[in-house]
Amino acid sequence: MMDGEQERDLASARAWIASRQDFFDARRPVLIARAPGRLDVMGGIADYSGSLVLELPLAVATWVAVQAQERAELVIESAGAGGGRVTLPLEEIVPAPPLSYAEARARLTSDPVAAWTAYVAGALVVMQREYDRPLRTGARVLVRSDVPIGKGVGSSAALEVAAFEALAALAGATLDDLALALAAQRVENLIVGAPCGVMDQVTAACGRRGELTRIFCQPAHLMPPLDVPQGLELYGIDSGIRHAVSGSDYGSVRAAAFMGYRIVADAAGLTARVIAPGRVAIDDVPGFGGYLVNVWIGDWRGRYRDAVPERMTGREFLARFGGSTDTATTIEEDRTYPVRAAAEFPILENDRARVFASRLEPSASRGWVRETLGDLMYQSHAGYSACGLGSDGTDHLVELCRAAGPAAGIYGAKITGGGSGGTVAVLAKAGSRPAIEEIARAYRQESGRDAQIFAGSSSGSRAFGVRTLEPG
Repeated sequence: MMDGEQERDLASARAWIASRQDFFDARRPVLIARAPGRLDVMGGIADYSGSLVLELPLAVATWVAVQAQERAELVIESAGAGGGRVTLPLEEIVPAPPLSYAEARARLTSDPVAAWTAYVAGALVVMQREYDRPLRTGARVLVRSDVPIGKGVGSSAALEVAAFEALAALAGATLDDLALALAAQRVENLIVGAPCGVMDQVTAACGRRGELTRIFCQPAHLMPPLDVPQGLELYGIDSGIRHAVSGSDYGSVRAAAFMGYRIVADAAGLTARVIAPGRVAIDDVPGFGGYLVNVWIGDWRGRYRDAVPERMTGREFLARFGGSTDTATTIEEDRTYPVRAAAEFPILENDRARVFASRLEPSASRGWVRETLGDLMYQSHAGYSACGLGSDGTDHLVELCRAAGPAAGIYGAKITGGGSGGTVAVLAKAGSRPAIEEIARAYRQESGRDAQIFAGSSSGSRAFGVRTLEPG
């Protein structure tokens, strides 16, 4: 039985498909999936280091509708994810034998105009390689998204998850909740080429309306969600500065975190061996289990921090340590990395996220607890800046929130997701929308940039399911 949210979503989907009969064959069924964007409340870039993360699925979402067709082609159209229509021969995506991920990435991203389709077509590559479920028929794929691109609210994950849901149904592949999220992450890491963690995909797939998705990223343990207390609300305010997880800043900070882990493991006396150029395997099961956040804060401050240099060139690191354990980034010899700050952030952020989660219980009705939650967000924001992932726009928005303060119902704020622009998450007293709008207005006036507000929540793709619209 559908709830009110799902009924509204399905009615919206029906109206959308009815308006696009020029794209679909009216004699065939259409399969529809939906996945929301997300607001990163705590955890952020620490997900790839094994942290606890807390994510709110947003009201804005991406829709993907698919229909089988006889021609052995994948026809993909979107008005918002790059624009236009792209046609790809099916044999180029799911040949026998399957493409390697490197081959798929080269094939699907070589044309800059059509590269956005890798988020969709990549699902077919992963289904064939990981689940032996190649799509046997051509398909038409229509994308509609309310999740703005480059705002740091998980637009790529929403597209990947919705596309994977719909195309998997068409191909007859059955995936459980976390398998869907991890498969969508493979699309982004191995085919699109963006070294993201898993929090966005898990939230887009498994999030619940009005609740914080709680994920322990070792590698992706979905914990019971957390209710946002009745007296609190979460908002996002866009800085107007484009964010991209495939950009060099995010990738270099991730690489630096894994460099830091390699150095900590060496200082701890753990054995490492080179397994490929720039790659090592560490015998760290008795130590940290492969995750930087498992380094105890006291040990980090008292034993390891000074062993990790503030900055280090890739060339020096590779010469001394042979490589890192990260398969999603490449250490560049001529780049200088912020190793200490990038390693320290996830260790401290994991602790902040745990404290934040523990304080979200009924005691969050107390003013001092709300201010504690807000202070944890401000600390997280400062950690981003220390890594080099801040921006003048997000810094200014956070300062406007801090200046408004609890008197205006504003308790805390932080940059979200991959940083380097994008959106700021704000923790506020329930009913504080006028204060949020005033902050956005002041930011627009002072910066000259737009400041879209994100409010509200909706459930992930698993709650909506794959809906079938029959002909007629």
